[in-house]
Amino acid sequence: MGLMEALIFLCKGQFWRMAVFWTLSLILSYLQLFAQTHFSRKSKLFDRCSSTSSSSNAAIRKPICIITGATCGLGAAVSYALAKEGYCVILAGRSLHSLSKVVSEIKEQIDDACVKAFQVDLSSYKSILSFKHSLQQWLLDSDFHCSVQLLINNAGILATSYRITTEQCDQMMSTNYIGPFCLTKLLLPLLEQSPIPSRVVNVTSFTHQNVSSMEVTRETICGQWFSKLSSYPFAHVYEYSKLCLLLFTYELHRQVGLAEKSHSVSVIAADPGVVKTNIMREIPSCLSWLAFFVLKLLGLLQSPEVGIGSVLDAVHAPPETSGVYFFGGNGRTLRSSRLSYNSKLAKDLWDASSQIFLERQLTFQDTT
Repeated sequence: MGLMEALIFLCKGQFWRMAVFWTLSLILSYLQLFAQTHFSRKSKLFDRCSSTSSSSNAAIRKPICIITGATCGLGAAVSYALAKEGYCVILAGRSLHSLSKVVSEIKEQIDDACVKAFQVDLSSYKSILSFKHSLQQWLLDSDFHCSVQLLINNAGILATSYRITTEQCDQMMSTNYIGPFCLTKLLLPLLEQSPIPSRVVNVTSFTHQNVSSMEVTRETICGQWFSKLSSYPFAHVYEYSKLCLLLFTYELHRQVGLAEKSHSVSVIAADPGVVKTNIMREIPSCLSWLAFFVLKLLGLLQSPEVGIGSVLDAVHAPPETSGVYFFGGNGRTLRSSRLSYNSKLAKDLWDASSQIFLERQLTFQDTT
């Protein structure tokens, strides 16, 4: 049964899109990074700044960091690293059991770790809203300053079949883009209330480079258009969701720059490259093992502990740093795809996403 499933999957064009296009775009990203580092005068490395020094957070007990998708892999590794640095880390994820396991592991290794877990499903607006209310109540009960210093939108899935959420959206688009958009919009007031500079870090992917054109409609943002196709184009949907997250990053950077009360909020994209996590759990195990094996031979596969480099670079970049794309670790940045810098496309996506967000707010208000 497993072999037959793998053979069927092997015949799918979407698998070969992943195997060939994604590998090539990753290699090209590293070549671009090499050329930029060694031959470009415009190349710039960002030194890491401490966000937990006593002088920078005298107005707060500990800086609050929220990490989505913190049940395993990259999210768990980032959570451990930031807890070790003195952050109060809020783990957000779908599995309460997995979250509890990560919390226990962090506390076992770090005696004075401040870690709290909240269950949240990013494909559900109701769950996201419930998380926001629970977080605010916990901040009040714990005598923390009612603000957030760091939000890392790390959660993401690679679904190989079309699955619709209770809000009539594609699950992958909801988890990878719409959910992070709604969560950020809901938490933006808490980020703006921070007495020290705050930051949003969106974890995106080099796969966005494979999107050559994009039409912003409600059907495509919600992923409903994909249900009309004879087979679910999961590789395309993943690429599309990551481009949306990147466009959102750049547009939010522009929006907070225009808002007087948001001047201390920065927004950065971080691309970890290929990290050995369970994101390919829906792909037949023999094929995912083969993919990781080939990537390891090419020197492109990283462990979560190494892969967090670009995320930590984004976290610790100077407060004035915003609207940049970290890739490759060691403080290095790249230019993302040309399409990702299309400001009209980003604004159209922002407006359409904001309309979806507003409708969900009104729907929830009506039902309560």
